[in-house]
Amino acid sequence: MMRYLLGVDAGSSITKAALFDFEGTELTRAAERVDLDRSRAGWCEVDPDQAWNAAKTTIRGAVRQASVRPEQIAAIGISAAMVGAWLVDAEGNALRPGINWEDSRTQHMLDRRLATDPDFYRRIFRADGCVMQQGCTLPVAAWLRENEPDVFGAAAHIFSYKDFLRMKLTGIAGADRTEAAVAPGDARRRDRSPEMLELFGLSDVAGKLPEAKDSEEIAGYLTQAAAEELGLAPGTPVAVGAGDVPSTIVGASALQPGTALVILGTTCIAGVVSDEPVFTPPDLGLLFTLPGKTWFRSMVNVAGTLNLDWVISTILGETKRDAALFEALDRAISEVLVGSEGVVYLPYLSDSGIIAPVFDQRARAGFTGLAPRHGRPHMLRAVYEGVILAVRDLMQHLPPVQGEILLTGGGANSLVWTQMLADALSKPVVVPAGLEFGARGAALLAATAIGAFPSVREASVSTRKIARRQEPNAGAREAWDRAFSAYSTQRDLASRKSV
Repeated sequence: MMRYLLGVDAGSSITKAALFDFEGTELTRAAERVDLDRSRAGWCEVDPDQAWNAAKTTIRGAVRQASVRPEQIAAIGISAAMVGAWLVDAEGNALRPGINWEDSRTQHMLDRRLATDPDFYRRIFRADGCVMQQGCTLPVAAWLRENEPDVFGAAAHIFSYKDFLRMKLTGIAGADRTEAAVAPGDARRRDRSPEMLELFGLSDVAGKLPEAKDSEEIAGYLTQAAAEELGLAPGTPVAVGAGDVPSTIVGASALQPGTALVILGTTCIAGVVSDEPVFTPPDLGLLFTLPGKTWFRSMVNVAGTLNLDWVISTILGETKRDAALFEALDRAISEVLVGSEGVVYLPYLSDSGIIAPVFDQRARAGFTGLAPRHGRPHMLRAVYEGVILAVRDLMQHLPPVQGEILLTGGGANSLVWTQMLADALSKPVVVPAGLEFGARGAALLAATAIGAFPSVREASVSTRKIARRQEPNAGAREAWDRAFSAYSTQRDLASRKSV
């Protein structure tokens, strides 16, 4: 009897489930949109019922497409958008909407703390290798304790998104090391940090945070109730799983020290995998703890493909996202030379500002250099280029990359963006085969949990498959150098204005 792996990846706004064989080949996939409630300034929340229903719908969809029997699902892995906070009772029922990592309601609280403790952010970085983000679990938990004391007091557990979904599957509360270490936590110990809990005034409620386990362990088994809702077999093993970034790295076959990876998704992340935690440059970027005792030193531009989504909806007024639209965009871009004839776009489209290459929580997106001769094609190309130039900006602050760059995320589906990245960095860009790398990573973690691979690294590296490789165009570097110089000038001006 053929057996398969089921991976679930609940992103900020889209939940995906995919079925894989034990070689990591993606067989079927299903996706469901989940609404983000941004009705209050700085808030970003998720309806827990909609989140769980989306997971159920996509799981059923992926399995139904494959026409496999429930007992053929060997194991389930789960990944989701990281940190934030989901308050639940002892049975795993949500007590309020889940708070997404993009939420910035804690900024005033953090500002108050920074005013009395100028070393506050540095102490956090020294522990977890990350700049402070407003939507991390500990500051959000501290905000909830201060502003919603009754709900906070009633909570048995403080979860991340993934942990909430996993308890729905298994009935068991838990957490994993990839998220505990960035809560903020302790990157060296790959776990929570008593010092960080004390720093946020949460030491006395540490019991609300479940014990963190390795991502490739079995967390529990599918309950009878969950199995009936999903059409799966009760007792199916469920792995602990990982946050979406670590899971994507596993799924992209990048879990090898020295590998450079760019995730061009809703958020844009560039980083290098290492076998030791890297804390340089100080007070900049994020350090992800990965499964398999590896780390990912990264620089992040909070908004990636989100910039293009905004332009399509707001400037172009389009509601559909089909192949014909993107072909039209490609044609429009091809009419404009590198540099967008002087139009520069800073892709800082986020309430959280930017955390690299400078830490500026008040930075915002914007166009400069517009003149009467410019039209939509110039603005569109400037957005495409702005995202790629932001990646180049990030790469300058990472360990040198000698070889190719792996590229995943929705932006990797664009031949235009892929070629722009190769040209801007003067390096080959490799796009792994498949679509759902977060789900693939979750599935490979589940495979390791049931003993199909001796280690997570073996699971990741041995299942590598390449969709395409794009080489940099000879002679393109000079034009991209000029574009980057103009971009850097505007970035510096914008940073000074926001101080």
